[in-house]
Amino acid sequence: MKFIITLFLLGTSTASFGQISEYEAVAKTVNYYLEGGTNSDKETLMKAFHEDADVRFVDDKGEYKSIKASEFFGGMKPGPKSNRKTRIANINITGHAANAHLVIESEDFEFNDYMTLLKIDGEWKIIMKIFFGEKR
Repeated sequence: MKFIITLFLLGTSTASFGQISEYEAVAKTVNYYLEGGTNSDKETLMKAFHEDADVRFVDDKGEYKSIKASEFFGGMKPGPKSNRKTRIANINITGHAANAHLVIESEDFEFNDYMTLLKIDGEWKIIMKIFFGEKR
């Protein structure tokens, strides 16, 4: 009996060796967004987004806006690294759908980003971003 259990455990650990968990895969995607924004690297940031992704928000006048992520980040130019702290506050995954709550803090502001992701063709992509930002 011990031999059968040992074989089962070895087979299970071998099957998962080298594979990353779904949580890690989602975290990798949202980290493209966080690292790209911090480093003013649009190419890295856009690796996180599906080509048809939307950004939805309420502007300073209280008006609802919805634009493509490519347009929202279109004006991003290379520059110095931002002095900000980022963290993944939470990730939830059910099947091929996920959401992530991200927090971005600097001396002057705090943003809470809520990302909706889908696993498309084996790869997690952000399909929608909503956010709330406030000055400190």
